[in-house]
Amino acid sequence: MNRRENLKLLFTGSVGAGLLLTGCEPEQVAVQNQLVSGGTKGGRTEEEKLRDAQLLSEKFFTEEEFKKLNTLVDIIMPAGEDSPSATELKVPDFIEFMMKDQPGNQTPMRGGLMWLDFEAQELFGKNFNELSKDQVIQIVELVAWPDKAAPEYLGAVRWFNMLRNLTCSGYFSTEAGWKYMDYRGNQPNVWDGVPQNVLDQYGLANPEKYLPLYLKPEERGKVAEWDAEGNLIG
Repeated sequence: MNRRENLKLLFTGSVGAGLLLTGCEPEQVAVQNQLVSGGTKGGRTEEEKLRDAQLLSEKFFTEEEFKKLNTLVDIIMPAGEDSPSATELKVPDFIEFMMKDQPGNQTPMRGGLMWLDFEAQELFGKNFNELSKDQVIQIVELVAWPDKAAPEYLGAVRWFNMLRNLTCSGYFSTEAGWKYMDYRGNQPNVWDGVPQNVLDQYGLANPEKYLPLYLKPEERGKVAEWDAEGNLIG
């Protein structure tokens, strides 16, 4: 199974993707495109827009931390023949915003980035941003595979899991990310009633009044209409 197929399995499950992209339990995941009072499509209010602008004006990561972040997100989501790298899609900027939007993640994120320097000093006698690519990979390998990681790296594994989730969330919330997964969203299907052989098996028949109303390929862009009693009329 190649990388693209693995990612499809991970991100096309509705519950799994919802949890990853929002950090919420299933019952907390917001209804998309819901129109709320005083807001716009998607539920964005003027207050929320002002808050977004405020968060964007603030800075969380230091230059050293942001350099580490750039290195790590491109290890998690590198450029491929048919896909850009995470830094090309400005995933670090997304993570920067999320640190301010969800401040509860700030301490573990900053702690994990500090741990990189500690581990780099222990193994190579220099800070993380001074390491070669091979040395960086050696440190990443310590925490990238939870089932293989040593017990003393449990905290760092949890941090890297958070970073990986944020990286993928940012990457796959872009148009390029959708194209890479070949995600097409909900698409209309064609319904011409229950197959006749199935109906015959149970002694049933499609209601004749609905036969001309079933969705046909040439009419798949037409919106269904219902009367006040819930009957399909067109």
